[in-house]
Amino acid sequence: MIRRLILMCALFWTALHTILYAQPLSGVARVDISESFVKTDWRGRTEFNLRLTQGVPFRVFTLENPARLVLDFREVDWSGVKSIDLLQDSTEINDLRFGAFQPGWSRLVADLKGPYLPDEVGMTIDPVTGAAELNLMLAEAEPNVFSAASGVPQDALWPVKTDEVTTAPVADERFVVVLDPGHGGIDPGAEREGLSEKALMLEMAFALRDTLIRNADVDVVMTRDRDVFVSLEARVAKAHQANADLFLSLHADALSQGGAQGATVYLLSDDASDTASAHLAARHNRADIIAGADLTGSDDEVTSLLLDLARQETEPRSEALAGTLIKGLTQAGGPMNSRPLRRAGFSVLKSADIPSALIEVGFLSSKRDLENLRDPAWRAGIVGAMAKAILTWHRSDQAVRLLVRQ
Repeated sequence: MIRRLILMCALFWTALHTILYAQPLSGVARVDISESFVKTDWRGRTEFNLRLTQGVPFRVFTLENPARLVLDFREVDWSGVKSIDLLQDSTEINDLRFGAFQPGWSRLVADLKGPYLPDEVGMTIDPVTGAAELNLMLAEAEPNVFSAASGVPQDALWPVKTDEVTTAPVADERFVVVLDPGHGGIDPGAEREGLSEKALMLEMAFALRDTLIRNADVDVVMTRDRDVFVSLEARVAKAHQANADLFLSLHADALSQGGAQGATVYLLSDDASDTASAHLAARHNRADIIAGADLTGSDDEVTSLLLDLARQETEPRSEALAGTLIKGLTQAGGPMNSRPLRRAGFSVLKSADIPSALIEVGFLSSKRDLENLRDPAWRAGIVGAMAKAILTWHRSDQAVRLLVRQ
């Protein structure tokens, strides 16, 4: 195992040396999909072959629970590439995901069907054109060997923490709203007919931020302001660092269960209000796994404690927030879900001291909602209704809390 790790490090630094000194880096490397593939041979060995327009620094590692292969690049443009284009004939890979991971970095994550480790890794650079070919072979490993070799490596080129919170705290006396555009980067969320949930929600979050700032004395913090991955834990941490008075997560998911459609507001609960909500929460809570995050430090006892704390002072305030949002969206014409208030165990809502809600402004799996989400005028109406509801809730919340103090 030590020899394998030494080999992988040597290959990485050899490739990096070639990249840095054999050619200047300019722009972002792009994938040549016509010359790239992932396939499994008759011996059960899986080969990754990626053709890039230029060489870039990279690293390779594996994660467990579930088993995943992660390739980080600085940086690769995956525009126009689909997993089906790469997975030509692979029996050991369940799925591939790729995209932006954080500013300046991109990531490919492969869901493995079992314990497989990189056996051969190398990048060759064309000395004339600068084009690169990354070749990686996976070989089956014993579970204990895979476990011992897995985990995020520490090296000087990659940040130790990808979820560093950089939002500056704001003054306590101001009303602070944290907007959380769902998904981002390597995690696209729902996609239908050319529409991407991560892009739509970022656009609506910007519009909601601007509307709030224009109409009130309010500070608005966004958990992401670009197409970049932010972990669920980091989203909550940003709200705490900003001393948030309200946390609102924006989504437009796709669900096959129950024909979901219409705007829906979700609150935190350890028991989902229905099967569809449970499925939706499970999909949202997989965001960190989708992006290849190492979850070995997760603490279920802390999660349970947060759920208990959230039921004390914050839960009634979140209930009032949800009611005001539903009333405002209904008055704006919605359209609303047949059960506009639902509950489930969304990890992003687990702030014990911040009123929090998640809004599905519509479902991309609904033809009606899809057409609405395409319409700029409809989106503007929904944004206006959300802004009005947030400010109405804040005035009411201030009045109630003042009476409680008295």
